[in-house]
Amino acid sequence: MSSHQPGTPCWAELATPDVEVAKAFYAGLFGWDARTPPDPATGGYTMFTLGGAEGHEVAAVTPLLAEGRQPVWTGYVSVADTAGACKAVLEQGGHVHLDPQPVPGRGTAAVCADPMGAVFGLWQPEGFAGAAFAGDRDTFCWSELACRDIDAARSFYSAVFGWSAETAPFAGGTSTYTTFSLDGRRVAGMVQMNEAWPAEIPPHWMVYFAADDTDAACERVTRLGGTVSVPPSDTPFGRLAVVGDPHGAYFSLIRPADPLPGA
Repeated sequence: MSSHQPGTPCWAELATPDVEVAKAFYAGLFGWDARTPPDPATGGYTMFTLGGAEGHEVAAVTPLLAEGRQPVWTGYVSVADTAGACKAVLEQGGHVHLDPQPVPGRGTAAVCADPMGAVFGLWQPEGFAGAAFAGDRDTFCWSELACRDIDAARSFYSAVFGWSAETAPFAGGTSTYTTFSLDGRRVAGMVQMNEAWPAEIPPHWMVYFAADDTDAACERVTRLGGTVSVPPSDTPFGRLAVVGDPHGAYFSLIRPADPLPGA
C-alpha cells in the first residue's frame, strides 16, 4: 500500500526494553526481517520488513527508554496535519503525550490519548506513508478500541477523525461492537468492555495482525517465549486470539472471515 487516506490507521510501532529479543520473536512468528538505520540519531528505531532483501516496511520497533513504562504496541492514524489533529484532540477532552515531532524526510509524529486514556499515535506523512502492506498475511490489519464509555468514544473520534459509527449487540447481547467508518469504508472497531473484563484493565487500542492459521500462530508464540492470553476462538469476524510477546506487549491475531481494509 503506497498511501493511506487521512483518518485511517496506517502504522504499528512496538516499544520494548530489548529490541534484539523482539527482532528474534517477530522474525520467528511472522517472518519479519529487521532494518536498523546506521545513524545513531535514530536512537535504535528499527523497521520490520516483509519480503526478503527487497522487503517492504510493515511495522517498527523502538527501544523503551522511559523508566517503568510497559512494553506496548501503538497504532498510528494518518492525518493531513499533525498539529491540527493534536488541537482537535485537546478540544475534545483528550491528551497529547508527545507533541508533533518531525522525522526528517519521513513525516511528523505525535502520541495522544482519548478522554478515557486510550493511547494512539498520529502520523503526517511526507516521504513515508506508513505500512507498505495492510491486511495481508503477517501484517497489521485492524485497530480496535476497548472501552467502557462507547458514547464518549464515538463523539471523540467522530470529531477528531471524521469517523462515523455503527453499533450492534455483541457477545450474546452482553456487550456491543462498533464499526468506525470513513467515507463509507470501515477503518477501525470498538468493543464495549463489560463485566467480563477485569476492572484493572484500562481502555486501550489493540493492534491486530493477520494470520493464515490462528492456532498455528499461537503455537509459534508459545514456542518463541510469548504467551497466549485469550486462546483462539471463532467470532463473527474470524478466528481470533490475543497474545503477548516475551516482554508482555499484547496484540491480536486473526484469520479474518472477510477481507479487512487493505486486503
